[in-house]
Amino acid sequence: MQKATINVLETDDLKKSFKAKAKGKSRIVEAVRGVSLSVQKGEVFGFLGPNGAGKTTTLRMLTTLLPIDAGKAVVAGYDLKKQPKEVRRHIGYVGQLGGSDLEATGRENLILAGRLYGMNKYDAENRSKELLDALDLNEIADRIANTYSGGQKRRLEVALGMINQPDVLFLDEPTTGLDPQNRANMWDQIRKLQNSGTTIFLTTHYLEEADALAGRLAIMDKGLIVAEGTPRELKQQISDDVILLKLSDDKLEITKNILSRLDFVRETRIEGGGLYLYVEDGTKALPRIFETLENNDIKLETVSLSQPSLDDVFLKQTGRLLRDSKNEN
Repeated sequence: MQKATINVLETDDLKKSFKAKAKGKSRIVEAVRGVSLSVQKGEVFGFLGPNGAGKTTTLRMLTTLLPIDAGKAVVAGYDLKKQPKEVRRHIGYVGQLGGSDLEATGRENLILAGRLYGMNKYDAENRSKELLDALDLNEIADRIANTYSGGQKRRLEVALGMINQPDVLFLDEPTTGLDPQNRANMWDQIRKLQNSGTTIFLTTHYLEEADALAGRLAIMDKGLIVAEGTPRELKQQISDDVILLKLSDDKLEITKNILSRLDFVRETRIEGGGLYLYVEDGTKALPRIFETLENNDIKLETVSLSQPSLDDVFLKQTGRLLRDSKNEN
């Protein structure tokens, strides 16, 4: 018998608008135009969106930092509109800018955070010890936080977000600015948190991060959810194979126009100095592509054949590349 899934976060038609001025005239900007989603207990849920999509506004509403204009949301079993204080008691939030006191030690940061949540000294100290151990911070626990590396600071900030044993931990771009080694380490820490039963709501601008960590994810654009599912399900929506051709730069547009006329080429795009072709069956398509290039005296430098990636999904859904999008204001 299959176990029923338990949702720890649900939204229904969530909306948020702002007043904006342009050229002396006021107008209403609909930042979030009706977001409905659900997050299951114990999963890592990825939340993606390009600049201006409404992703950050949605996150701020879910963490009680912005009031809701319309719609409903339940977080950790509490109504976001009616019970914001209870929601705050049951969530953790790690923002992009962090929130640690850099002049205090890591241990002092954690104990203070615990006391602010109403713990007595004994419980705050014990919980701090648990987190220092869980996030590999024991060796630096009594050093001033200002001396920590970027990866160590991020782990401390995640520990601060976990101090109250939240039902849902919101991580907003947790690996931004980290080098590859520290990013991989943070991925390991996030997996450990999930294995311990923590539900994680993750926003990221790294598609490989969402692919590696998220069991399910949602892509937001222009205030709406445009795609939702597991990474595998979203990739399967693009049923095509992807062929990447590298040619001389002055031949890219010409080649695109020629190959787009072939009946088996469903879509083409030029990006990063390469020509991408989306075809139903790459192995059957390649011989005809080679023949067409030869007949038109177009010399091929390199060619690769692959399955669709989250990059392809994101581009198809939003018309933009996530790695070219910068964080929202």
